[in-house]
Amino acid sequence: MAIIVVSHQKGAGGPEIGMALSQRLGYRYVDQELLQDAVRRYGLDEDKLSHLDESKPTFFERFDTETRHHITVLQTTLLELAELDNAVFMRGGGQWLLRGVPHVLRVRVIAPFEHRVKQWIKRVASMTGETPHPRAAAEFVRRDDLEKAGRMRYLYEVDIADPMLYELIVNTEQVRYDAVVQMLEALAHRPEMATSEAGRQTIGSRALASRVQVALATHPDTRRYRITVEAQAGIVTLEGTTALERAVEVARGVPGVRDVRTQQVEIPPIPPFVA
Repeated sequence: MAIIVVSHQKGAGGPEIGMALSQRLGYRYVDQELLQDAVRRYGLDEDKLSHLDESKPTFFERFDTETRHHITVLQTTLLELAELDNAVFMRGGGQWLLRGVPHVLRVRVIAPFEHRVKQWIKRVASMTGETPHPRAAAEFVRRDDLEKAGRMRYLYEVDIADPMLYELIVNTEQVRYDAVVQMLEALAHRPEMATSEAGRQTIGSRALASRVQVALATHPDTRRYRITVEAQAGIVTLEGTTALERAVEVARGVPGVRDVRTQQVEIPPIPPFVA
């Protein structure tokens, strides 16, 4: 069938739309499950994963190998769940990780800031019975916008609001949630959204490359080094400046790897100082 990625601004109705869409299509709804699956498979701390999935890493976290490991696990888990097909993804950077896959529909749900603050206040009040102060609510929504944008910029060097990351952008200020769900359901059933073998192979190759990245990030001999990994039809290519011999051994131990190739990156010499 298809995969739907829903990127949404706080208060724009993304969760309501995503949940209703998954029920209409009979698809897996992937939100908190992404974190829980990562915790179950790799034994990591859920609070740490949740922080890194929703916010950009702090200055010190950017230099922490454990942080890099956690982020790689989140990416791997998303790709592995995407291999199962028929899912609505609500988090995890799928608009970038699943780019270029024909049967993936990437949607951005937006609305004006003031409208989103009001909607968020209504949702919190309905769920908790308490109404947040408008100023506190506005600050919360603004901070959420900044954190999500910062995370995408740090991880993938892209703007989360870039329209080229999405096939569809919907403003829910005037369009009802149920109308958006109906529209997305119709698009998911279009012939061009049918899962193809080429699409499966693309996701499978990215998932394999990500699993190798996890293996390299957890092995004591390679975790300190930044090694780029690409995979195609089971053939993995490693690119880095050092530790490639040991990295090859680690990569060969990952299920699904048929062969490993390397590409040494040469560091240009520092030019002599001229007074």
